[in-house]
Amino acid sequence: MNRNPLFGSNKLKLGLFGLNVSNGCSITTAPEALQVSWPTTLELSRTADRDGYEALVPVARWKGFGGASNFNGTNYETFTWAAGIGQATDQICVMTTAHVTATHPIVAAKEAVTVDHITGGRFAINIVCGWFAPEFEMFGGTLLDHAQRYAYAAEWMDIVRMLWTRDAEFDYDGNFFQVKKGYSMPKPLQTPMPPVMNAGGSGDGRRFAAKYADMAFIGIRPGDVDGAKRNIADYRELARTEFGREIQVWCSAYVVQADTQREAEDYLQYYVVEKGDEVAASNLTDVMLAGRGAVSPEALAAMKFSFKAGWGGYPLVGTADHIAGELASLSAIGIDGVVLSWVDYRAGLETFGRSVMPRLEQAGLRAPRIAAETTAAVTA
Repeated sequence: MNRNPLFGSNKLKLGLFGLNVSNGCSITTAPEALQVSWPTTLELSRTADRDGYEALVPVARWKGFGGASNFNGTNYETFTWAAGIGQATDQICVMTTAHVTATHPIVAAKEAVTVDHITGGRFAINIVCGWFAPEFEMFGGTLLDHAQRYAYAAEWMDIVRMLWTRDAEFDYDGNFFQVKKGYSMPKPLQTPMPPVMNAGGSGDGRRFAAKYADMAFIGIRPGDVDGAKRNIADYRELARTEFGREIQVWCSAYVVQADTQREAEDYLQYYVVEKGDEVAASNLTDVMLAGRGAVSPEALAAMKFSFKAGWGGYPLVGTADHIAGELASLSAIGIDGVVLSWVDYRAGLETFGRSVMPRLEQAGLRAPRIAAETTAAVTA
């Protein structure tokens, strides 16, 4: 039986996002923002494991964004991070996030299998093509154009899949990779292979995710429920009709929880507006928008606000009832999983677990924790 909780019975799956990078997902100088250390990331991972979360999703980062916070500038490499966290947890899926241009597919395939064995089959890989040009310059390379990035990633994934599934040696002659007598042992514990996540928003990106990914990661604009619902349905239809596959659809969200709506909104303003790192946010948007044409001042300001608040995730801001209701709404339009972040992960996890999780259980979106623990024991 598959032990990976990504394929468990909870209708709405939950994960944590960004535990391996400084500030997590909040571009702020608020003192309670995440400070990366091994004891801290280990504690938070074990808390999520105990509380029944399905996934831990790290950010693949090699260089920060400057400013007073140097957002994400202190970071753990994700394969070795996943190996350590996987050894220290019992039930949660531990992901790695792989920049395809930073790791050769033969090396990545071997590292992934190692973590899959360490975790007893609780591993998944998040594939990213890269967009942050200063990181490519660190490696002495140049950023491929958009279409080439996905062509490169497709060859990368083809090689990894063959290494995971083929017993005999193989040759591969692509535009980006040439492999002679490719071979790798052992094979993954998960058959035919570990699950794959990818966030593809463009046409090329969506086709890549539909062909290769088990979980498509999308962005959702607040107030655009109908658009998000269509996007999710189109993604599933593309995977089903073009590639004969069924996929999950996930999104990210930042959580600002308080006893009243006003208190939550006030805290959001505090850490984004009063304590937000404008320099880091500007550095991020300058690189992200390079070559994309003019953006209105209003749109740019809204983008920076969203990035400061939680890496552009969906806002879950308010009381426990409100947040549970918002998550129920995301599930209703077809979202299978949400990766969450807070400014203060420790306090946020505690409050969310005590007040929001029971509401999600009562809504039928998640099994009661005692049942989840029993199921995990049976499938182990």
